[in-house]
Amino acid sequence: GATEGQVPWRGGCWGQPGGALAVPGGAVGVPAPRYCRSSLTQIAVLQIVKESQQQHGLRHGDFQRYRGYCSRRLRRLRKTLNFKMGNRHKFTGKKVTEEILSDNRYLLLILMDAERAWSYAMQLKQEANTEPRKRFHLLSRLRKAVKHAEELERLCESNRVDAKTKLEAQAYMAYLTGMLRFEHQEWKAAMEAFNKCKTIYEKLANAFTEEQAVLYNQRVEEISPNIRYCAYNIGDQSAISELMQMRLRSGGTEGLLAEKLEALITQTRAKQAATMSEVEWRGRTVPVKIDKVRIFLLGLADNEAAIVQAENEETKERLFESLLSECRDAIQAVREDLKPDQKQREHSLEMDSGKVSNIQYLHSYLTYIKLSTAIKRNESMAKSLQKALLQQQRSEEDGKRTPRPQDLIRLYDIILQNLVELTQLPGLEEDKNFQKEIGLKTLVYKAYRCFFIAQSYVLVKKWSEALVLYERVLKYASEVQSEAGAYKNSLKELPDVQDLITQVNAEKYSLQAAAILDANDTHETESPSQVKDGKPLSERFETFCLDPSLVSKQVSLVHFPPGFQPIPCKPLFFDLALNHVAFPPLEDKVEQKAKSGLTGYIKGIFGFKS
Repeated sequence: GATEGQVPWRGGCWGQPGGALAVPGGAVGVPAPRYCRSSLTQIAVLQIVKESQQQHGLRHGDFQRYRGYCSRRLRRLRKTLNFKMGNRHKFTGKKVTEEILSDNRYLLLILMDAERAWSYAMQLKQEANTEPRKRFHLLSRLRKAVKHAEELERLCESNRVDAKTKLEAQAYMAYLTGMLRFEHQEWKAAMEAFNKCKTIYEKLANAFTEEQAVLYNQRVEEISPNIRYCAYNIGDQSAISELMQMRLRSGGTEGLLAEKLEALITQTRAKQAATMSEVEWRGRTVPVKIDKVRIFLLGLADNEAAIVQAENEETKERLFESLLSECRDAIQAVREDLKPDQKQREHSLEMDSGKVSNIQYLHSYLTYIKLSTAIKRNESMAKSLQKALLQQQRSEEDGKRTPRPQDLIRLYDIILQNLVELTQLPGLEEDKNFQKEIGLKTLVYKAYRCFFIAQSYVLVKKWSEALVLYERVLKYASEVQSEAGAYKNSLKELPDVQDLITQVNAEKYSLQAAAILDANDTHETESPSQVKDGKPLSERFETFCLDPSLVSKQVSLVHFPPGFQPIPCKPLFFDLALNHVAFPPLEDKVEQKAKSGLTGYIKGIFGFKS
């Protein structure tokens, strides 16, 4: 078996280190390729855990699905190893001992038990947001997971297990212990456990090849935010800045730390918000009395700086959505204060000769921030789509969906709609400089919208329409350049109009050349021997025509079903002479009515007739 000093070698053998580096619970150094043992039990703990999690639900945060997978795998392992806990009528507990560790599947049994308990705890953590009582069950399941991890670490101390498995079991035990202490808010103990886990994984990453070290380095990156959060709670105030930087990374901080970090940021801003009493916008100072609005305005500059520093488009989009969500919450808080103040606001409008109240002006300011952020987000998406359009041919080769100019047209439509809403904000109707700025921005985005509409027409070879739209783009761009003298500072963030003019002029020449070539190709292909007029073969026997469809499955011989043809209708007869016929009188032919009364009755009795 492997001795305590033996360490993993790159080829899978284990040897005595030349100069060992001490780590918590084990030693890793520069090994020599000696003492190769093939009979040692080994199990790649982290690799098995990560692969199982990614393939069975945790890629989408579905802990319930992963827990079900762990249960099914445990049942299969017990059945395969004949290691059942009794039968359906009676439970008989069995424990994994060192004597049966010749098969690594016994270690896998303990690992799956720990993973099942951990996944159940994470599922309960999600549900505890709405049902706080489930937090007690969550802590119970985390303790159960730590208990299984302790048993795994104890079994791996045997001489039957290789050194790499021992170190991974120690790191896994430290990780689960740190999570349990983190939930108990025992910051110092959690920090020590996470540091132990981080150290072991760093040493393992240095001892193996780069391909094998990727998994260990990923786990180190996952643990680092937790360590910094524990340090902040212990008293290290510098940790908050590092946590903010970690928040900007791709995907942000997830899982155990995400909610706590957001709460920490909100708490820090709330302390600063106590000193904020007013805000100035476009020459008017407005008091801010709502705490939620104060917190949002204090964090606005940090959020905008974070968006600028974002590493990729996915992170930038996530930060945009977070900022818009916070802005909507602040607007809702102001709107709730607007409702009971309706009569007072109407009175203030009369007294101030049309000047809106402070709370209404604050609502306009927040709405301006929301619409401006939405415009920046859509513009960022438009830039990424434009880059994708330039790489269109490579995307087609990769088999991916190719972006189209229509996608950009939709984005610029939304931007123009947001600009229209900006011009209608209460309190800014008389601000001529503001209205002029929005008008110039509208012209810029209209120019880009026309440009991409023209490109969509180019794709379907509508040359005339595309040329007219290019001229419209130049018209909008020249208007912006002629009127943007005093407003250049406000137009710095917008796309450069001069670049658009240069691109349009180049596209116009390409368009004219493509139109001429297309006209020549059409003229060449319209020879009588090749043109097919759409008639079936039965109607063009006298004309020779090269029709490849005659030898295909879609051959057109006759019209079927045959078309309708006009036929004569059945004649209708009307008897007009009947109206002019005079019939003979028939009074003499009609019998006289028998006389009635007493005389007639008597005559009838005796048989007399008249």
